[in-house]
Amino acid sequence: MTIRIVVADDQEIVRTGLRMILDAQPGLEVVGEADNGRRAVELARRLRPDVCLFDIRMPVLDGIEATRALSGPDVPDPIPVVVITTFDLDEHVYAALRAGARGFLLKDAGPALLTQAVTAAADGEALIAPAVTTRLLKTFSDAVPAARARQPIDPLTDREEQVLAAVARGRTNAEIAAELFVTLSTVKSHVASLMTKLGARNRVEVAIWAYETQRV
Repeated sequence: MTIRIVVADDQEIVRTGLRMILDAQPGLEVVGEADNGRRAVELARRLRPDVCLFDIRMPVLDGIEATRALSGPDVPDPIPVVVITTFDLDEHVYAALRAGARGFLLKDAGPALLTQAVTAAADGEALIAPAVTTRLLKTFSDAVPAARARQPIDPLTDREEQVLAAVARGRTNAEIAAELFVTLSTVKSHVASLMTKLGARNRVEVAIWAYETQRV
């Protein structure tokens, strides 16, 4: 099944490059492009793609607000969004994750990582570039006292704590399964349990919670 993608960036050369990379991958197809956030939201709502790939900084409506409009907590039928940025310490990236983005990448991530991120988002997972994620989330979570972070509705098990740490490091389900010597279905079960206990909508929010509570 083909994964349909909407790309939004205010620079035509960037959009063209992203389209060329994505369309060259088996099972991926760019079905729409937008040069500003408002147009991106309108296009996504009309086309209902499987994944949106948004730049953080766009005119009219920035990538954060565009993400919130499509994937925010009040959206009944959210569309997965992956955000991309030039600056790996841009505070707007953290805000985008809070707005509901499933993950983020740097624009120089390369075709392989870009493809993985889009595929992961379409599959309900999230690929967050590990090196960037660790530094970025820790930088901003340091400003949030652990006592202020929401507490789980039930205590986490030891195995859930292990899975939590792995998710926070940007590991995929398959990587976690190999690391912990468990089945893929077991990992999925633990991730689902974590999201329920933490009131998280996706893996990104699970990772943010891990950093806010100093679990990693």
